[in-house]
Amino acid sequence: MGLMSFIKEAGEKLFGRGEAKAAQEAVQAVPTPEAVAAMSAAAGKAIADYIATQNLPTGGLDIQFDAPSSTVTVAGSVPDQATKEKILLCCGNVSGVAAVNDMLVVDSPEPEAQWHTVVSGDNLSKIARKFYGDPNKYPAIFDANRPMLAHPDKIYPGQMLRIPPQA
Repeated sequence: MGLMSFIKEAGEKLFGRGEAKAAQEAVQAVPTPEAVAAMSAAAGKAIADYIATQNLPTGGLDIQFDAPSSTVTVAGSVPDQATKEKILLCCGNVSGVAAVNDMLVVDSPEPEAQWHTVVSGDNLSKIARKFYGDPNKYPAIFDANRPMLAHPDKIYPGQMLRIPPQA
C-alpha cells in the first residue's frame, strides 16, 4: 500500500471522450468546485470502466480521482497480488494521472513484482536482460502485463510495467 508515481502525460487517453471530456471542458471554462467534482467523478468512472474492459475483477473496488492533484485512489479487496498490480497499472498508465494511492487488500498474498518505467529505446528483451539476466525471458514480462499490453513490441516511454519475480 502506498502512493505510486506515474508520468502524467503518458498513457491511455481516457479523459478525452464522453462524460470525462465534457467534465474536463467544463472545468477549463469555469473552474467551480462543482465542475471540479464532476470532472473527478467522471474521470474515476472512466478509469473504472477501463479496468473492466481489461477483464480484471472490479467488484467491490472503490476508484476515486482527485482532479486537483491528478491522483487516483483505489480501495477494496482483490484475489491475488498480480490482479492488484494490474489494477494499479491500469489506474496509473492513464494520461492525466500523476499518482495512484494504493489502498487495496490482497486476499492471497504473494511476492510483489518489481516496477520498470519504459524509456526511449527500451524493448521487452532489454528489460528482461536487466531484471532476469536473459533477454529470452521477455515473454514473462509480456504475460505479466496482459491484457494491458496487446503486443510485445508495443510499449511506450513513460509506461510503467510490472516485472514478476523470476520463476
